[in-house]
Amino acid sequence: MSTDSEIIQRSLDQPSAFAQLFDRHARVVNAFATYRVGRHTAEDVLSETFLVAFRRRADYDVGVESAVPWLLGIASRLIRRHRAVEAKHWRSFAAAVSGEEHSSEGGVDDAMTRLDAEREVDGLRGRIAALAPKDRETLLLYAWQGLTYEEVAAALGVPVGTVRSRLNRVRKRLDPVRRAQALAKTQTQTDHAAGSIR
Repeated sequence: MSTDSEIIQRSLDQPSAFAQLFDRHARVVNAFATYRVGRHTAEDVLSETFLVAFRRRADYDVGVESAVPWLLGIASRLIRRHRAVEAKHWRSFAAAVSGEEHSSEGGVDDAMTRLDAEREVDGLRGRIAALAPKDRETLLLYAWQGLTYEEVAAALGVPVGTVRSRLNRVRKRLDPVRRAQALAKTQTQTDHAAGSIR
Protein backbone atom coordinates (compact mmCIF):
# COMPACT_ATOMS: atom_id res chain seq x y z
CA MET A 1 0.00 0.00 0.00
CA SER A 2 1.39 3.39 -0.98
CA THR A 3 1.92 6.18 1.53
CA ASP A 4 0.32 9.55 0.91
CA SER A 5 3.76 10.94 0.15
CA GLU A 6 4.30 8.30 -2.56
CA ILE A 7 0.87 9.00 -4.08
CA ILE A 8 1.62 12.73 -4.24
CA GLN A 9 5.02 12.11 -5.82
CA ARG A 10 3.48 9.76 -8.39
CA SER A 11 0.77 12.33 -9.17
CA LEU A 12 3.40 14.80 -10.35
CA ASP A 13 3.91 12.61 -13.42
CA GLN A 14 0.47 10.95 -13.43
CA PRO A 15 -2.09 13.54 -12.25
CA SER A 16 -4.86 10.92 -12.12
CA ALA A 17 -3.00 9.20 -9.25
CA PHE A 18 -4.03 12.10 -7.00
CA ALA A 19 -7.54 10.63 -6.96
CA GLN A 20 -6.23 7.98 -4.56
CA LEU A 21 -5.49 10.70 -2.03
CA PHE A 22 -9.03 12.00 -2.38
CA ASP A 23 -10.48 8.52 -1.94
CA ARG A 24 -8.34 7.96 1.13
CA HIS A 25 -8.95 11.24 2.98
CA ALA A 26 -12.09 12.92 1.66
CA ARG A 27 -14.19 11.56 4.52
CA VAL A 28 -11.87 13.04 7.18
CA VAL A 29 -11.71 16.46 5.50
CA ASN A 30 -15.46 16.47 4.93
CA ALA A 31 -16.20 15.54 8.55
CA PHE A 32 -13.92 18.31 9.80
CA ALA A 33 -15.47 20.87 7.48
CA THR A 34 -19.03 19.72 8.20
CA TYR A 35 -18.58 20.23 11.90
CA ARG A 36 -17.05 23.67 11.38
CA VAL A 37 -19.29 25.19 8.71
CA GLY A 38 -22.25 22.88 8.10
CA ARG A 39 -22.98 20.22 5.51
CA HIS A 40 -23.61 22.41 2.46
CA THR A 41 -20.59 24.67 2.86
CA ALA A 42 -18.47 21.65 3.78
CA GLU A 43 -18.97 20.25 0.28
CA ASP A 44 -17.43 23.44 -1.14
CA VAL A 45 -14.61 23.35 1.40
CA LEU A 46 -13.92 19.69 0.54
CA SER A 47 -13.73 20.45 -3.18
CA GLU A 48 -11.60 23.55 -2.67
CA THR A 49 -9.27 21.72 -0.28
CA PHE A 50 -8.41 19.03 -2.79
CA LEU A 51 -8.18 21.54 -5.63
CA VAL A 52 -5.67 23.61 -3.65
CA ALA A 53 -3.81 20.44 -2.60
CA PHE A 54 -3.64 19.28 -6.22
CA ARG A 55 -2.29 22.63 -7.37
CA ARG A 56 0.28 22.71 -4.54
CA ARG A 57 1.26 19.04 -4.61
CA ALA A 58 4.77 19.87 -5.87
CA ASP A 59 5.34 21.81 -2.62
CA TYR A 60 4.34 18.88 -0.38
CA ASP A 61 7.02 17.78 2.13
CA VAL A 62 7.69 14.25 0.90
CA GLY A 63 9.32 13.41 4.23
CA VAL A 64 5.87 13.35 5.84
CA GLU A 65 4.02 10.12 5.07
CA SER A 66 0.49 11.20 6.04
CA ALA A 67 -1.13 14.06 4.16
CA VAL A 68 -3.96 14.44 6.70
CA PRO A 69 -2.39 17.35 8.65
CA TRP A 70 -1.55 19.11 5.37
CA LEU A 71 -5.08 18.65 4.03
CA LEU A 72 -6.70 19.77 7.28
CA GLY A 73 -4.42 22.80 7.33
CA ILE A 74 -5.64 23.74 3.86
CA ALA A 75 -9.24 23.15 4.92
CA SER A 76 -8.73 25.28 8.04
CA ARG A 77 -7.50 28.20 5.99
CA LEU A 78 -10.44 27.87 3.62
CA ILE A 79 -12.86 27.68 6.52
CA ARG A 80 -11.60 31.03 7.78
CA ARG A 81 -13.30 32.52 4.73
CA HIS A 82 -16.57 30.97 5.83
CA ARG A 83 -16.66 32.40 9.38
CA ALA A 84 -20.04 34.02 8.80
CA VAL A 85 -21.48 30.66 7.84
CA GLU A 86 -19.85 29.10 10.90
CA ALA A 87 -21.50 31.66 13.18
CA LYS A 88 -24.85 30.86 11.55
CA HIS A 89 -24.18 27.16 12.19
CA TRP A 90 -23.59 27.82 15.89
CA ARG A 91 -26.85 29.78 16.12
CA SER A 92 -28.68 26.92 14.40
CA PHE A 93 -27.18 24.45 16.85
CA ALA A 94 -28.28 26.61 19.78
CA ALA A 95 -31.81 26.81 18.40
CA ALA A 96 -31.92 23.04 17.87
CA VAL A 97 -30.74 22.28 21.42
CA SER A 98 -33.18 24.68 23.08
CA GLY A 99 -36.07 23.70 20.81
CA GLU A 100 -36.04 19.96 21.51
CA GLU A 101 -39.21 18.51 22.99
CA HIS A 102 -39.03 16.10 25.89
CA SER A 103 -41.59 13.65 27.19
CA SER A 104 -42.27 13.12 30.86
CA GLU A 105 -42.38 9.33 30.54
CA GLY A 106 -38.99 9.00 32.25
CA GLY A 107 -40.13 10.64 35.46
CA VAL A 108 -38.92 13.70 37.28
CA ASP A 109 -35.37 12.39 37.79
CA ASP A 110 -34.91 11.75 34.06
CA ALA A 111 -36.35 15.16 33.24
CA MET A 112 -33.94 16.83 35.67
CA THR A 113 -31.03 14.88 34.18
CA ARG A 114 -32.00 16.02 30.68
CA LEU A 115 -32.36 19.60 31.88
CA ASP A 116 -28.93 19.49 33.54
CA ALA A 117 -27.41 18.02 30.37
CA GLU A 118 -29.01 20.73 28.24
CA ARG A 119 -27.64 23.42 30.52
CA GLU A 120 -24.18 21.86 30.38
CA VAL A 121 -24.28 21.67 26.57
CA ASP A 122 -25.48 25.27 26.38
CA GLY A 123 -22.71 26.40 28.70
CA LEU A 124 -20.02 24.44 26.89
CA ARG A 125 -21.24 25.54 23.46
CA GLY A 126 -21.16 29.14 24.59
CA ARG A 127 -17.66 28.78 26.06
CA ILE A 128 -16.37 27.14 22.86
CA ALA A 129 -17.96 29.83 20.69
CA ALA A 130 -16.35 32.49 22.92
CA LEU A 131 -12.85 31.10 22.40
CA ALA A 132 -10.49 33.00 20.17
CA PRO A 133 -10.72 31.60 16.61
CA LYS A 134 -7.16 30.22 16.77
CA ASP A 135 -7.84 28.47 20.08
CA ARG A 136 -11.17 27.07 18.82
CA GLU A 137 -9.53 25.79 15.64
CA THR A 138 -6.75 24.12 17.65
CA LEU A 139 -9.32 22.48 19.93
CA LEU A 140 -11.38 21.17 17.02
CA LEU A 141 -8.37 19.66 15.27
CA TYR A 142 -7.13 18.02 18.48
CA ALA A 143 -10.32 16.93 20.22
CA TRP A 144 -12.75 16.27 17.40
CA GLN A 145 -10.41 15.25 14.60
CA GLY A 146 -8.09 13.27 16.87
CA LEU A 147 -4.86 14.77 15.57
CA THR A 148 -1.72 14.65 17.70
CA TYR A 149 -0.07 17.87 18.89
CA GLU A 150 2.49 17.50 16.12
CA GLU A 151 -0.20 16.98 13.46
CA VAL A 152 -2.18 20.00 14.71
CA ALA A 153 1.01 22.05 14.54
CA ALA A 154 1.62 20.91 10.97
CA ALA A 155 -2.00 21.60 9.98
CA LEU A 156 -1.91 25.13 11.37
CA GLY A 157 1.69 25.91 10.45
CA VAL A 158 2.70 26.71 14.06
CA PRO A 159 5.24 25.23 16.48
CA VAL A 160 4.15 22.34 18.74
CA GLY A 161 4.69 24.58 21.77
CA THR A 162 2.04 26.95 20.43
CA VAL A 163 -0.41 24.06 20.16
CA ARG A 164 0.36 23.07 23.77
CA SER A 165 -0.15 26.65 24.97
CA ARG A 166 -3.43 27.03 23.10
CA LEU A 167 -4.83 23.76 24.41
CA ASN A 168 -3.79 24.61 27.95
CA ARG A 169 -5.55 27.97 27.62
CA VAL A 170 -8.64 26.22 26.20
CA ARG A 171 -8.71 23.73 29.08
CA LYS A 172 -8.63 26.55 31.60
CA ARG A 173 -11.44 28.41 29.86
CA LEU A 174 -13.70 25.42 29.30
CA ASP A 175 -13.39 23.70 32.67
CA PRO A 176 -15.37 25.60 35.32
CA VAL A 177 -13.59 23.77 38.17
CA ARG A 178 -10.19 24.80 36.82
CA ARG A 179 -11.44 28.34 36.34
CA ALA A 180 -12.65 28.43 39.95
CA GLN A 181 -9.36 26.96 41.20
CA ALA A 182 -7.35 29.49 39.19
CA LEU A 183 -9.47 32.32 40.57
CA ALA A 184 -9.08 31.01 44.13
CA LYS A 185 -5.31 30.66 43.67
CA THR A 186 -5.08 34.20 42.33
CA GLN A 187 -7.16 35.47 45.26
CA THR A 188 -4.98 33.58 47.76
CA GLN A 189 -1.80 35.01 46.20
CA THR A 190 -3.31 38.49 46.32
CA ASP A 191 -4.28 38.01 49.97
CA HIS A 192 -0.78 36.75 50.87
CA ALA A 193 0.83 39.65 49.01
CA ALA A 194 -1.42 42.12 50.80
CA GLY A 195 -0.60 40.50 54.16
CA SER A 196 3.14 40.77 53.62
CA ILE A 197 2.84 44.48 52.83
CA ARG A 198 1.20 45.25 56.18
